[in-house]
Amino acid sequence: MSKTPKVPSNSNQSDAEIDALINESARVAAEYDAAENSVHDYEANQPDLQDRQALRRVAGLSTEMQDVSDSEYRQLRLEKVVLVGVWTEGTAQDAENSMSELAALAETAGSEVMEALIQRRDKADPATFIGSGKVVELRQVVVATGADTVVCDGELSPAQLRTLEQKVKVKVIDRTALILDIFAQHAKSREGKAQVELAQMTYLLPRLRGWGDSLSRQAGGIGGRGPGETKIETDRRRINDKMAKLRKDIKEMKVSRDTKRQDRHRHNIPSVVIAGYTNAGKSSLMNKLTNAGVLVENALFATLDPTVRQTTTEDGRIYTLSDTVGFVRHLPHQLVEAFKSTLEEVAEADLIIHVVDGSHPDPHQQIRSVREVINDVGGGDILEIIAINKADIASPEMIMQLLREESNAFAFSARTGFGIDTLIKAIESSLPRPRIEINLVIPFNRGDLVSAIHERGEILSESYLPEGTAIHAMVDGSLSKQLAGLSGSPK
Repeated sequence: MSKTPKVPSNSNQSDAEIDALINESARVAAEYDAAENSVHDYEANQPDLQDRQALRRVAGLSTEMQDVSDSEYRQLRLEKVVLVGVWTEGTAQDAENSMSELAALAETAGSEVMEALIQRRDKADPATFIGSGKVVELRQVVVATGADTVVCDGELSPAQLRTLEQKVKVKVIDRTALILDIFAQHAKSREGKAQVELAQMTYLLPRLRGWGDSLSRQAGGIGGRGPGETKIETDRRRINDKMAKLRKDIKEMKVSRDTKRQDRHRHNIPSVVIAGYTNAGKSSLMNKLTNAGVLVENALFATLDPTVRQTTTEDGRIYTLSDTVGFVRHLPHQLVEAFKSTLEEVAEADLIIHVVDGSHPDPHQQIRSVREVINDVGGGDILEIIAINKADIASPEMIMQLLREESNAFAFSARTGFGIDTLIKAIESSLPRPRIEINLVIPFNRGDLVSAIHERGEILSESYLPEGTAIHAMVDGSLSKQLAGLSGSPK
């Protein structure tokens, strides 16, 4: 197994290491075709991925009725969308990367991207996001492409959404609504569904409106005459009631998660969290390290529900690995708030494995976005390992640049296994170590204590005497208290 290159000390060494990475990339490329069959077999053995792909419509093979309604039409085929972005800061490459990510989000949500437009402005227009003149051009593009939805790269105010829809005559959504829609499609667990629903309602509440004035009128008919709530007030009250119930449900589900976490803390089991940008390879790394069987798909936010697995170090110590929801630039604050109970796994961890997509055009922006969310949930002071994934297809120069800039960085490929062994050693060496030294003879009838020392401690020496097992080890505080009643030492 090739070892991960270290930060070079001189130019000759740097050239040699870049050559090594290039050779590794060439080797992987040569084996790519042969590996395709095994990859297909791997995907075929993923039940979650099979379920997600179980029913797909083949475009162009249906006979459509002439009087089909708009809502039924959208159920029959993918929405055709036009992307619109406002470039207010950064370079042109930054703006294009943001639009490329928006296109990937739209495709993940089940849309067909027809066109993407970027406008250079000092700031977004407060009325229409892109300005009244550009709205006319956008309408022409929508008509020419036959699009039925416009997706804006930013979070629009209720007034901007309403005005833009009136001008372009099609549905308009923003980046936040798009991400929420993807989360709603991919959430599977009861907790995940409740968290997504809460985030959606938090987003919807200030944007609640009806067609024309229908939601501004007072309810009519029996029981609705005279002074009373307007329909929009009734809907707001119902949404607030539903949000209160969801918060209560999430709080109750959080108790179970907290209990499991406290149990791990009580036994001083180290916790390692895999965090990173969406589609960077977190689930692939999780499967490599623990055989967890987590869904792996080349899509943004493919997995939302966190997975916790127990694994052991080379010397037998137990620790847990947690896979978290993926992050993205401008992650909606509604999601951060709703998924706070899940993201607490990050804040309570002993070590964060920050997975980075080394083949991305701008991995530095990904690192900044992820660290911003980690800081928001209180995990900024936790020890971090930068794990640069996709080293088999990434630029060797970019890999070397990241290795130089990040003090605790390692390159690997979850697909080929390159660098995995080095990464595992780095993880194990970064785990908190027991600090209390013991030197005891444990009776043979207390095999449970011997097992506990192996699982939670660090064995320095072990031998067998007539009276029991002689162990010299480093253990944590709670285990040392359990061993306090024992006496004796090996001779």
